[in-house]
Amino acid sequence: MDTPREVFARLSGGIGRGEWDTLGELYAPDAEVVMPFDPQRTRLRGRDEVARRFAAAASMPIRLSPENVRVHETADPEVIVAEYDYAGPGFRVANIQVLRIRDGLIVESRDYHDHGAITAALRS
Repeated sequence: MDTPREVFARLSGGIGRGEWDTLGELYAPDAEVVMPFDPQRTRLRGRDEVARRFAAAASMPIRLSPENVRVHETADPEVIVAEYDYAGPGFRVANIQVLRIRDGLIVESRDYHDHGAITAALRS
């Protein structure tokens, strides 16, 4: 079974490679993903909603390359904090994710992305 750090590496690596159709498999069937900085305050419930969100990302005209990745373990062995940048042509966006990973699957994620900066990069 993968450790939380290994699961995050699969997630970030898959995003960087554009493997949008398989990323939902990293989430538990009842996973919850919250994006507090998203202007729409997105909250995804369940693997299927997460998979649909990733499928929509497949049409983005840019590739998101995770760089400067730092993973911090916590006192709770299920929880990690990941800091990283998404980089692409002419942009760099800082991100933080707080993930709870149980039995090799993401069960909770708080995703702190700068959605405005990502949207601006998509427009340029």
